[in-house]
Amino acid sequence: MRVLVVEDEEFLAEMIAEGLRAAAIAVDVAHDGLAAKRMLQLGEYDVAVLDRDLPGLRGDDVCRWIIDERLLTRVLMLTAATSIQDRVGGLALGADDYLSKPFAHQELLARVLALGRRVHPAQPPTLRRGDVSVDTVARSAARAGRQLQLSPKEFAVLEALARADGGVVSNEDLIEQVWESGTSYDTNAVRITMSKLRKKLGEPAVIETVPAVGYRMVVDEEPS
Repeated sequence: MRVLVVEDEEFLAEMIAEGLRAAAIAVDVAHDGLAAKRMLQLGEYDVAVLDRDLPGLRGDDVCRWIIDERLLTRVLMLTAATSIQDRVGGLALGADDYLSKPFAHQELLARVLALGRRVHPAQPPTLRRGDVSVDTVARSAARAGRQLQLSPKEFAVLEALARADGGVVSNEDLIEQVWESGTSYDTNAVRITMSKLRKKLGEPAVIETVPAVGYRMVVDEEPS
């Protein structure tokens, strides 16, 4: 999942970003509405965590632009206002969800994950591929009942492969989904992360390299 955090309070923006990254989510940050619009034009984001009161271009206007452009990006609006009228007004703009400051990080994470699931075809919260299970809510994975100690990037790669359900995921797609903007397509990041993930998954191997294309999960489904 890829998220754009748009918040002019730099400390708060970084706190939100680091919390989401710890949950295996790729996060980019913008501190004003004009920068957010440029980033949304250049990259694809599943969710935008969008402060309503922004310099340059107000969050309301960014939200309207996302709707007008028919982007798939879901919008979680943040605001210091707490009245019902303000919440209704934010949703009326086209925002998918609304969260008042101050907020608990776990609530923000839960809402981001819920919005992210709307972008992709409906799948159960726990993805099972053979004896590998990926819990997309708890952000944990296991194989044959053995809990896997994965880094955020390793988990995000495994989640992307599991969501593909046997389909091939290219290096470019993995970089778009798992890494922050600015990561070069010729980087070794994917290869290194994949190597570590394979070791942690153990044998028999469940991730196959498709030469010059990408990677896919190949598993023997358990009999029903």
